[in-house]
Amino acid sequence: MPSAFFSHPDCLRHQPDAGHPECPERLQAIDDQMIAARLDTWWLPQMAPLADRDSLLRAHDAAYLDRLAHCVETPDGGMVSLDGDTVVGPGSWQAALRAAGAALAATDAVIDGTFDNAFCSVRPPGHHATRDRAMGFCLINNVAVAALHALDVRGLRRVAIVDFDVHHGNGTESIFADDPRVLMCSTFRHPFYPHCGVPAAADNIVNAPLPAGADGQAFRAAVEAHWMPRLQAFAPEMVFVSAGFDAHREDEMGGLALVEADYAWVTEAIRRVAEQHAGGRIVSVLEGGYAFSALGRSVVAHLRAMANL
Repeated sequence: MPSAFFSHPDCLRHQPDAGHPECPERLQAIDDQMIAARLDTWWLPQMAPLADRDSLLRAHDAAYLDRLAHCVETPDGGMVSLDGDTVVGPGSWQAALRAAGAALAATDAVIDGTFDNAFCSVRPPGHHATRDRAMGFCLINNVAVAALHALDVRGLRRVAIVDFDVHHGNGTESIFADDPRVLMCSTFRHPFYPHCGVPAAADNIVNAPLPAGADGQAFRAAVEAHWMPRLQAFAPEMVFVSAGFDAHREDEMGGLALVEADYAWVTEAIRRVAEQHAGGRIVSVLEGGYAFSALGRSVVAHLRAMANL
């Protein structure tokens, strides 16, 4: 069965200041590499809907959502800084709703069996967003919204979230700490922004920090030692991926040394867990990755492995 590739042109409307690394060109680089690899014939394009407020409220406070929606409505249509890294403008709220909407629609499509799995090529990213705070380029925690939809609306009992972004997914951790329905496994550079994750916040959080300069061998060893035993014991009914590709050695912001083969390897490991316990159900959502060519190539490797191509 084909796989689904969720995106929307509105995700290009979130345009931080010139030179900001979290820019629309990221999605265009992915599209270019998808076409070059001829994956667009297998990963069928799907238009992301807008997320509804009730779905967002499962992961975020109402007052926070109201502030976020209103802060993009500046009288002069200018930009608003939410923190030192996170900037929003007139198109940002619509983009955020599409990003979360993609994750929600992908979750439904995979649970319904319309697709085996799905990837959401969306921005802004989400894994730093807490219940009441935007940070680190992130506005809405897309994976958290999708995972809570799977649990609270679709009736799943156990879901896993795996996060291989170079930065710790502190927002996801804070939302799900001590929730026995969720197992979160992550690797990230430490110490590094956002300077947390060690120790993990709760027993259902499996954090495997990596030192600066760590390569694929160190990354794979950490996944094998820390993630895999817990994932097998947890037996998730669905797997969500916070897919950040900024640990690539060409991404100067990250300071790790992964390559495309490492992303293919970890995706294959995730796919085996999903096939064994979750009927193969995976929804992957883009997080970081700021070196355009490396990002596009890494996503292609990720998608090939996810679809077992």
